[in-house]
Amino acid sequence: MRIGLQIIRFDWQDPPQTLAERLRVIGQTADEVGFYSLWVMDHLFQMGGEFGPPEAPMLEGYATSAFLAGITRRIKLGVLVTAATYRAPGLLIKTVNTLDVLSNGRAYLGIGAAWYEQEAKGLGLNFPPLKDRYECLEETLLIAKQMWSDQPAPFIGKHYQLDYPVGHPLPISQPHPPILIGGEGEKKTLRLVAQYADACNFYLGATTAQSGKGHHQRYVSRRATLMQSLEILRGHCESVGRDYNTIEKTVLGTIQLDHDGMSAQAIIDLCGELNEMGFSHLILNMPDTETLRPLEAFGKDIIPQVS
Repeated sequence: MRIGLQIIRFDWQDPPQTLAERLRVIGQTADEVGFYSLWVMDHLFQMGGEFGPPEAPMLEGYATSAFLAGITRRIKLGVLVTAATYRAPGLLIKTVNTLDVLSNGRAYLGIGAAWYEQEAKGLGLNFPPLKDRYECLEETLLIAKQMWSDQPAPFIGKHYQLDYPVGHPLPISQPHPPILIGGEGEKKTLRLVAQYADACNFYLGATTAQSGKGHHQRYVSRRATLMQSLEILRGHCESVGRDYNTIEKTVLGTIQLDHDGMSAQAIIDLCGELNEMGFSHLILNMPDTETLRPLEAFGKDIIPQVS
């Protein structure tokens, strides 16, 4: 099982002048202790509720990923997940190519149909109705495949028209940066995964359950939903002639690792359960990442055991 880290908050009570240093230490620690991947969100406002108000500090995803590329050496990098309608597709693929080249082949293209209407309208970004957002997502995936195949013929779609879609330098990742599509929509999202993606991302949820038994009781229904989503994905793969086993199955969750949260053994057990279901990559965000303690604990007690 691969373990990834997602950074979702930047409200560390640091002034802007010191935020970069805090982020540098987090990124380098995750890299050094053995996390496989490092992700930030494609949000421009914080998500509200337990995460903090829209006005809470939030860094733009690709600029942040570029910063992390410069201060790390091994860890994979990605945005979980890019809102397909926020950037013109040609510009987005050019950005991902740049990140991949400058990180020496460590970029993912994480992407989805977008959902956060408040931030989009708040900053004047494109946010069409849901049906159109899915059409934009599929056209973006087609454009990515074309640009990565280095075929500069014009692309004429319903939503996007590109006269000369080239993106040199081409990415270092071969055959291209892995495409990860986030979401579990049965009819559209999982069909797009089967047709275009190298990886999918489902939502595990949050847990502070202390024992393995408590964790089991709390999440048995969510695991049933995950299993159902995997079976639906398998069906879409059969329909389009795709080998289901070639898709990396990732799952995203929130975990607190301390005396108030999950023990190291409970997380190891969780990884075993997820692996038996077919997942190979668990991506976690943790409320106290900035203290470095959970990262160091994962590197010492968990990552060596589950990898």
